[in-house]
Amino acid sequence: MCGRYFRHDVTWAEYHAALSIIPYEDVEPPEATYNAAPTTIQPIVRRAEHGMHRELAPARWGLVPSWWTKPLSEMKFTTFNAQAETAAEKPVFRGAYRHHRCLVPVSGFYEWTGAKGAKTPFAISLRNRRWFCVAGLWDSALIDGSEIHSFTILTTKPNDLMAGLHTRMPVIVAPEDYSLWLDPDAGDPSHLFESFPAEDMQAWPVGPEVGNVRNNHPDLIAEA
Repeated sequence: MCGRYFRHDVTWAEYHAALSIIPYEDVEPPEATYNAAPTTIQPIVRRAEHGMHRELAPARWGLVPSWWTKPLSEMKFTTFNAQAETAAEKPVFRGAYRHHRCLVPVSGFYEWTGAKGAKTPFAISLRNRRWFCVAGLWDSALIDGSEIHSFTILTTKPNDLMAGLHTRMPVIVAPEDYSLWLDPDAGDPSHLFESFPAEDMQAWPVGPEVGNVRNNHPDLIAEA
């Protein structure tokens, strides 16, 4: 599972170098966040709806499938994560899997481990990159006359580092595989769902403040 993540400041120049994103004139890049949580609006990278270029777009974390027309308050199932192994068949995710893949820029994510009532939060990141991308799916739904764009993060089996923290981990996409994941006509992407190498990742304990979604500042990722 991946229910919280953080993202440092990323400049337009960095987005362009890594993802060929064309900077938006007179628009600042998305602000850093140190406690992104489901239902918040976060940036995703996707193929433009009109054209072949990539764009950075805001979307709600927690996928709302295109066929959903009831108020969001009536959604009784969680969609902030989707299991990579079954997303192509699940009714909630299969349409997005076929047509609407995206990348989610992050600098790391959080997991909690330990006994109930005394869990310790850990921050997890890559050793050699200040930010990277995880695999996601996005969709668009019309709710009460308003178009809502939303996304989910794909998860896979844990590597050796993550196995001690949780039974799942996000699908981390290598830069050379961005095009394969974003293009639904590029071929079978299932080999991308292999766990990212544990030796290229790091984890450290952080303070309990991260458990409160109202807290959002760089000290949240400081080692406890």
